[in-house]
Amino acid sequence: MSLTEYAHLISPELLQAMEGKGYAELTAVQKVVLEPRLVGRDLRISSQTGSGKTVAIGLSLRHLALSDAAAQRGVARPRALVVAPTRELAQQVERELSWLFTGQGVRVASATGGASYRTEQRAYSRGPGIVVGTPGRLLDHLRRGALDPSQVAAVVLDEADRMLDLGFREDLEAIFELVPEERVTHLVSATFPRGLCSLADRVQRDAETVEGTVLGAANADIDHVIHLVASDERYAAIVNLLLAHPEDQTLIFVRTRADAGELSAQLMREGFAASGMSGEMEQAARNRALSAFRHGTLRVLVCTDVAARGIDVQSVARVIHAELPRDPDAYTHRSGRTGRAGRKGVSELLVPPSAVVIATRLLRNMGVPHRFEPIPTPEQIIAAQDDRLFEQLTAADVAPAVETESEAGEASQPEVAAPASERYAALAQRLCEFGQLERALTRLLAKHQQQAQPRKVRAFSERVDRDRGPQRARNGGARDAAGPRDFVTFRVSWGRQRGADARRLLALACRRGGIRGTDVGAIRLDQHSATVGVDRSVADAFERAVSKPDPREPHVRFQRDEREQAEAPRAKRPFPPKGKPKKDRPAPRK
Repeated sequence: MSLTEYAHLISPELLQAMEGKGYAELTAVQKVVLEPRLVGRDLRISSQTGSGKTVAIGLSLRHLALSDAAAQRGVARPRALVVAPTRELAQQVERELSWLFTGQGVRVASATGGASYRTEQRAYSRGPGIVVGTPGRLLDHLRRGALDPSQVAAVVLDEADRMLDLGFREDLEAIFELVPEERVTHLVSATFPRGLCSLADRVQRDAETVEGTVLGAANADIDHVIHLVASDERYAAIVNLLLAHPEDQTLIFVRTRADAGELSAQLMREGFAASGMSGEMEQAARNRALSAFRHGTLRVLVCTDVAARGIDVQSVARVIHAELPRDPDAYTHRSGRTGRAGRKGVSELLVPPSAVVIATRLLRNMGVPHRFEPIPTPEQIIAAQDDRLFEQLTAADVAPAVETESEAGEASQPEVAAPASERYAALAQRLCEFGQLERALTRLLAKHQQQAQPRKVRAFSERVDRDRGPQRARNGGARDAAGPRDFVTFRVSWGRQRGADARRLLALACRRGGIRGTDVGAIRLDQHSATVGVDRSVADAFERAVSKPDPREPHVRFQRDEREQAEAPRAKRPFPPKGKPKKDRPAPRK
């Protein structure tokens, strides 16, 4: 159904605002909140990122008398509070609701941590009808008296599950104690786990559960790809993916703030227009990074799950999961940053071979179709770069393109474009008349070479961990059809006394070292330590990978044996001898 068919349910001002933003039809979650039977009801809205839920929040408030109330002495009396888990998400919601309600004369203000109290209070003096903020800052303004909750008729918790994960439960309960009991309360969340349902039961009355887009069904325009990459080659894989798609705006997800800072710094050193974004950054710096990314100045943004909340940039073409998400909800939120507004997007997971089963199970349980692809090779990347440069230089509209760029750079002086075009044409003519044209062009093209160079990345079969691989010898070592292989011994600070066994050691070595089970040879266990044989072809990479501390197993350390040669285990008898071993008898007395 087209948007105009809902005109009887939407005010002319709202309809005009949505049409002005290019809305031709409503999304699933927007349609469901318009149902007349839900007017005045508490709602539990289950819908995914990218499903239009922010506008749906606005539509759910459409029947409230949202007209701005006259503020007295800088105290605002809003009719609705919208609470979000992060500053970025709160700012996004504020922008969306601002354009939606501008035709009705409703002001929307914010209350977010990191912003100036004075600036926010000045905005409150203009009497906003809706205030959007993070839990802590909203509570501060309510307790200080800058926000008067007496007229609040609606409270909306956006991404409510995440707010509980971030430890905001006490702040939320305090907010609900301050607002009137006679109100509507809407909870918006991808999922409703037990803890969230417990909170909902306390703050809602006779709530109606509505479903917009189910888990795994949002963003059907996203192509989901798994790349099998050894742990120590993860950075090389990221570089190759960025070089293979230089025109794409890309979000890279990592787990920690330190990882975001380290990876973004590495990429910037190699010439990528990249930046990190994490919770430890000042709000002004985060706003600058997000603004630059939104306007295309930055092509790559490295962020954590929390920092990415609220990133709504429709031009994001690619999401790279440098590390596996912790659960389906996290994956949906990550991947939902691309494939927005009808555009196509790609979600790429970098998965170590030892975790391929975990990754495929995650996507399969979500009902997300996916495929395996190798990381682009240096040869493929270089060939594509050469093709793009050739097309740019030989395009029929190369002269107009120069003029357009000049006009974009000097918008106030468009007359500069034509002389620049003529100058480049004259320079090209001089190069053609030059006796050594090939050498001149080679030098010119070399200056266009990107600083970052593609890397070689090992390719793995998608069935690396689904099959058992080559049959193992009885001593635990892997055998090829060609016979025995060369192994390097690594000593492990984990033995039987602490619960180690061959199976757990094998899994640990594969996970920590980013290798396959078939790369592991003999495993020998003692009471306090063990040794693991690793195929010499991957031993160096394994050593680098295991040298990094693992917070999950901080007491387990791997150290390469100085002899660099795997010891063959002593042959075991198929059956132990019966009875006690015979002792040397003393010589008979004479």
